[in-house]
Amino acid sequence: MPFCASCGASVEGRFCAKCGAAASAAAPPTPPPYTLPQSGPSVSPVAAPMEDNVASALCYVLGFITGIVFLVMEPYSKKRAIRFHAFQSIFVCVAMIAVDIVLSMLLPVLPWSLYLLLGRLFGLACLVLWLFLIYSAYQGKAVALPVIGPLAQKQAQS
Repeated sequence: MPFCASCGASVEGRFCAKCGAAASAAAPPTPPPYTLPQSGPSVSPVAAPMEDNVASALCYVLGFITGIVFLVMEPYSKKRAIRFHAFQSIFVCVAMIAVDIVLSMLLPVLPWSLYLLLGRLFGLACLVLWLFLIYSAYQGKAVALPVIGPLAQKQAQS
């Protein structure tokens, strides 16, 4: 079956019924390659920086690991509030590890039930403190802990 060379419609006879051009036995013209429609905003390969309160709260999520990550990441390492929360996260995590080591050394000295009670209370206190720090950082509050807070503020300003 012949096709119109100008519009690509099928032709019966010598002329195209659609556009009136002379019919030929050539194949219809190839359509242009398909491109995706451009709807919505374009996606850039660089992620937009997150809000300061979200970054501050994320400093506490994995302890000293996320604290170090936010101290190294470029847009966040220059903001003093995020640096404060990152340093406080690192210092709190180191203090919790040190207290846990001391409690584990007390195992031979303390009765077993007292050791379990102290261990559970310490774990619960760490969990509550961790959740409180995440929540207060997300609210935009810089809660400085008694001994660790001034150290973190000093490090964040340098």
